[in-house]
Amino acid sequence: MSGLPHPAGFSLVDEAWIPVLDAEGQRRDVSLLGLFEQAGDVRMIACELPTQTFAILRLALAILHRTTGGPPGEAAWRALWRDRWLPVADIAEYLGVFRDRFDLLHPEHPFYQVADLRAAKNNTYGLERLIADVPNGMPFLTTRAGQGMESISLAEAARWVVHCQAYDPSGIKTGAVGDPRVKGGRGYPIGVASLGALGGVHIEGATLLETLLLNLVPIAPGWQVSDERDLPVWEREPQTAVEEADAARGPHGLLSLYTWQSRRIRLFGDAGGVTGAMISNGDRLEWQDRHLLEPMSVWGRSGPREREQKRTPIYLPRPHDHSRALWRGLQTLLPAPPLPGAEAPQRLSPMVVQWLARLTVTGVVGPDFQARTRATSVTYGTQQAVVDEVFSDALTMNVLLLVEDSALRAAAVDAAGDAESAVKVLCRLADNLVRAAGSRDIDSGDAERAAERAYALLDRAFRDWLARLGPDSDPVAERASWQRLVRRAVKRLGSEMVAAAGPAAWAGRPGVDRAGRDVHFSSSQAEAWFRLGLAKALPMAAELEHQRQEEAA
Repeated sequence: MSGLPHPAGFSLVDEAWIPVLDAEGQRRDVSLLGLFEQAGDVRMIACELPTQTFAILRLALAILHRTTGGPPGEAAWRALWRDRWLPVADIAEYLGVFRDRFDLLHPEHPFYQVADLRAAKNNTYGLERLIADVPNGMPFLTTRAGQGMESISLAEAARWVVHCQAYDPSGIKTGAVGDPRVKGGRGYPIGVASLGALGGVHIEGATLLETLLLNLVPIAPGWQVSDERDLPVWEREPQTAVEEADAARGPHGLLSLYTWQSRRIRLFGDAGGVTGAMISNGDRLEWQDRHLLEPMSVWGRSGPREREQKRTPIYLPRPHDHSRALWRGLQTLLPAPPLPGAEAPQRLSPMVVQWLARLTVTGVVGPDFQARTRATSVTYGTQQAVVDEVFSDALTMNVLLLVEDSALRAAAVDAAGDAESAVKVLCRLADNLVRAAGSRDIDSGDAERAAERAYALLDRAFRDWLARLGPDSDPVAERASWQRLVRRAVKRLGSEMVAAAGPAAWAGRPGVDRAGRDVHFSSSQAEAWFRLGLAKALPMAAELEHQRQEEAA
């Protein structure tokens, strides 16, 4: 921080800079040490963006991993969970030892920055380089306009520095003096920051204390493995403008991953606030086959890389599909277990999910425990040089659904597929009604609008249904109940669409169906196909309907 004496520092250990929600839902800011001291009374970290929350959670987890010694195994973790306890005294001592490295304004090694970072022309830069621009082209919050972009508090600057190291877009950066990669004063793209490639997932407990422990996967054989070189960035020599050598930077374990320095940053301003930031390229991170190291992402096999490298499997992190609610991609979050002798699975669930499943199987976590699985990721646009969209969604579910061979898990995943199948039938109805009305343009958008209405109607219903599942639930009966709910909802929407189709659709038009047969498209024929399709998509609901009709006869 230019021209600022050290006594006027801003200690992240002591100063309040992390927004949290307490048990009553009131928002307040706490210091880094206060986050641990008050974790049992705090509901959650609650930043401006979910990506900020996720990045700061990982920072806190790095500290917790370090002060718990891993933890070194399941027994050590179990002791923390049993007592719902954090080693606050050890955390305070640890943060005290490295207090200078957590000073945002330190003249020699400011937190997550390079003190003497500069461009060849000694330029200064505005805050738009630091503050995530969501959506592209305009600030995420309207308060950013005008004076809101001229200066921000040191507390807010600290949050954006952590976020920048995690989610900064790719693209051309300011060339830092001393960086051999710089050409013509420019730092050419090295990719998005460390978390930008992830389909981030973490488990939320009833309190922040539970959240921290549930995501604290032990560093032990069979789970997390690291070596003596794995250290958080504040325990290593301060960064310079130069990218670290591959052998030195790792990642060698969770600590280096959670504190990865994707960018070289220098803030400008004074004790009254931050007015600008220089951001240059930092350390590249190759995510291929890091699924045994990174616990907080979904993973999928990469066909192109497998063909290129002529080996299988190769796994890469998979960002979430921002066009779909999390429950609609439940098979990605909770993939089916591979069959004996089958090839490597196409998808892998996050290690934090696998860890909680193990705790459920071994009885450490009771079968009635409700966990909230939170997904976070970013969509980048224009050669990944801008942030287009931030995604965040969560599902509350019983821990039994996390267990791979659980019948309840299979029922939930199949139930999400049931909804998809039913909505496809509704979309075909929309297309057939368009044809019946005489339009040749079946891409009129009617099917898309029908799908939007259906998913909006089913969204809350599925979340509520999923949250009700528990150890006493009958998977078959619950899935049948869900199919009946879907059938009622989608059938009602279909009836409304038929009624609104008008006289032209009722009279109909001749045409050719998908099988190439000559048929007469009309609203009555479209409705008949719709009911038949719905019966095939939701057979358990159709069976009950047929049974009722027989009983009535």
